[in-house]
Amino acid sequence: MTIESVEPVTSVIPVSTRGSRFPKWVRSFGVQIIAALIIGLGLGLVAKYTGSTEANPNGLGATLKIIGSSYVSLLQAAVVPLIFTAVVSSIANLREVSNAAKLAWNTLLWFAITALIAVLIGIGLGVLVRPGAGTGITENAEYSGKTGDWWAFLTGLFPKNFLGLGANTSVVDGVASTSVSFNVLQILVIAIVVGIAALKVGKAAEPFLNLNASALAVIQKVLWWIIRVAPLGTIGLIGNAVAVYGWDTMGSLGKFAVTIYIGLILVLFVVYPVLIKSHGLSVKQYYSGVWPAVQLGFVSRSSIGTLPLTQRVTERSMGVPRGYASFAVPLGATTKMDGCAAIYPAVAAIFVAQFFGIQLDLTQYLLIVLVSVLGSAATAGTTGAVVMLTLTLSTLGLPLAGVGLLLAIDPLIDMGRTAVNVAGQALVPTIVAKRQGILDETLYNAPRTSQPFTDDSDVSIESTPTELADSRV
Repeated sequence: MTIESVEPVTSVIPVSTRGSRFPKWVRSFGVQIIAALIIGLGLGLVAKYTGSTEANPNGLGATLKIIGSSYVSLLQAAVVPLIFTAVVSSIANLREVSNAAKLAWNTLLWFAITALIAVLIGIGLGVLVRPGAGTGITENAEYSGKTGDWWAFLTGLFPKNFLGLGANTSVVDGVASTSVSFNVLQILVIAIVVGIAALKVGKAAEPFLNLNASALAVIQKVLWWIIRVAPLGTIGLIGNAVAVYGWDTMGSLGKFAVTIYIGLILVLFVVYPVLIKSHGLSVKQYYSGVWPAVQLGFVSRSSIGTLPLTQRVTERSMGVPRGYASFAVPLGATTKMDGCAAIYPAVAAIFVAQFFGIQLDLTQYLLIVLVSVLGSAATAGTTGAVVMLTLTLSTLGLPLAGVGLLLAIDPLIDMGRTAVNVAGQALVPTIVAKRQGILDETLYNAPRTSQPFTDDSDVSIESTPTELADSRV
């Protein structure tokens, strides 16, 4: 055998774990997140019952709020460069995949299929449980925030500038302040156009694609640093949610919240396993592989913020080829929302109709399905699904005041919604890869340990292929 025929072994064993004083289970990313959830819940309850409120937080409540909001701000700061570089790279990487057009079509098809299943579950639960009936809430709710409609959605596809950024200046007490916002959907469109153009240009675009790939690597390194402090962010986010909203707020809308979570559980633990099993894959391996990303999605409430972790578990644990995963996962993180854009708007729209005593007919139920399957890009991978809900209510002609009723518990519900979103974003590439015969089933079925998720730079070249398989999440 010649030297050229020996394939190099790339290891992902973290150097930092060797000789560590801490037991393996303590170093587990999952254990750290679960511990942070418990600590955050406890601190949140302490803050609430020592008098902390949203308007007047005490010292503990203010600390939890600052920690949580700072962590979300860190994630959001990386959204714009991450989406642009990830999508451009994903399109460029399709050059390395045979039948790229077929893979792209099948990916979109399965996005629609799973969204359809999710929205039908949401409609079924809304009709059976009737969460909007007998809530005991008065009808004086108001909503004056962002709204969505089909024209706004369509015109929003066309960027006003290259970066898809907007600025808003407000004057308070004679002091002017300007805030900058971004339209994720416009950034996605820009990135897709630039990526396709780079492919059409060919060799002349290689320096640009190389620069973009380098920029993506740098951004992902920064995001990985942010992900590593996720347990700290979790304490702040969960603690603040409990301190501000608590069980009192959940009381009046508890039936609605429970209905949403039943739907999310059905999709995550019934629909997804059925799809996995029907394709001849192990359900246990799917969950053990995707769980770190699901946990991070739950606490961060951001599919985009979870994107680097979702893509890595899709490649390293699911066995999806990198060239295809780097296309499907970023696309899914911006448009694949079974929780935010399917289950939630379906149940919420039915809640609003029941609350205001409006009878929905078959046409309106079909409109809910249509909006959920086609309009999920409106959620665009950031925290919250209010725009998607207003789009649904506007399409059905339901009062937008209903949005104001549901905002009080939206953060608590958004955690579960995002977790399901992330699980679906890893599921679809796995299914498509399996159907197209490009899934690495040896990697998919490889034993997994509870090692913390490893960064590409924290590796050693001395590990064996067995250690390589064990180290993947």
